[in-house]
Amino acid sequence: MEDYNKSDRQEIYSKKIRAGKRTYFFDVKSTKGNDYFITITESKKKFEDGSFVKHKIFLYKEDFNKFTEALNETVNHVKTTLMPEYNFDEFTREAYNPEGENESDY
Repeated sequence: MEDYNKSDRQEIYSKKIRAGKRTYFFDVKSTKGNDYFITITESKKKFEDGSFVKHKIFLYKEDFNKFTEALNETVNHVKTTLMPEYNFDEFTREAYNPEGENESDY
């Protein structure tokens, strides 16, 4: 049996999204059994002391389809039913870039 330690549990893939005062991280990690899961982390800087508050969700493969379906349905409900007049493209990277970042920063 192979030895397994935390150094083997490196991130397989990572995507960072800066969104105003928040940053979201989508990370793919591996388990001891060479399976994969996703962590979704929201990080927000506290103004008082400069520390970060983080909230994390662990998403396992058996829930991928249900999660993405529910997320898409919820977002589409807001876009089409609750706010059909709103221009959601207003905040795309091209139109909204508060920190002067470009595609190479991601």
